[in-house]
Amino acid sequence: MLDDVVDLLACPHCGSSLDPVDRTLLCERGHSFDVARHGYVSLLPGASKITGDTAEMIAARGQFLDGGHFDPLREAVASACATTAVAEPAVLEVGAGTGHYLATVLETLPGARGIGLDVSKPAARRLARAHPRVGAVVADIWTQLPVLDAAVSHVLSVFAPRNAAELRRVLRTDGVLVVLTPTDRHQHELVDLLGLVRVDENKTVRLGASMAGHFERVDRVSVDYPMALTHSEIESLVAMGPSARHLDERVRAERIARLPEPAVVTASVTVSTYRTA
Repeated sequence: MLDDVVDLLACPHCGSSLDPVDRTLLCERGHSFDVARHGYVSLLPGASKITGDTAEMIAARGQFLDGGHFDPLREAVASACATTAVAEPAVLEVGAGTGHYLATVLETLPGARGIGLDVSKPAARRLARAHPRVGAVVADIWTQLPVLDAAVSHVLSVFAPRNAAELRRVLRTDGVLVVLTPTDRHQHELVDLLGLVRVDENKTVRLGASMAGHFERVDRVSVDYPMALTHSEIESLVAMGPSARHLDERVRAERIARLPEPAVVTASVTVSTYRTA
């Protein structure tokens, strides 16, 4: 619920704290933000050219994650968070999507509360009901995050871009940043057949460069396993990611139909844990 995390949030215009007043969040300088009937609040400082994932993409992601195929990834992220014991844990996930990963972390950290941040309004609607202790916020991670300085103990970036300077600003000195990134083996069985977006082979190098000066890596865990997926599950897997925008649905369905059923698809990621530099 937003009321549980409003003390961690900041006005996107002036950076001051926010207070709930009826169905509005109000800062001391008079900037106000209406809470949507779905339970989320938009803290975008103005109109954004980025709309994020569509309602169809969010629905496909929810369907796939509800099937449990990425549960080992969720557990790895939660385990990385659980290694850091802090008082009054507060978790921020950027690009939180459906909130599956954030909810898993909150269940692992007793008493923790969470902020799910995404630029997509369909994602925010889903986030608002992901967990009783999650507050859903629409925001753009490439601008100043609507979160107070040193407000959170854990930050999650799961298959999401990262604004390292802003993540460092909002993270407490005793906290950790947990980043999940795909390897070049992730879903490799589907890449050529379905024309999926390829993972950059230099992704690890670029990740390290983006963190330099802000964070130091303290742990790294690889998660790699086969998934046996039906054609319907593969459709959801493809439809939930950026590749959904690059291939006609009819052509995609025809190509998926050529696969055996079930088909073996590899899940392969790296979960890295960072502390502030």
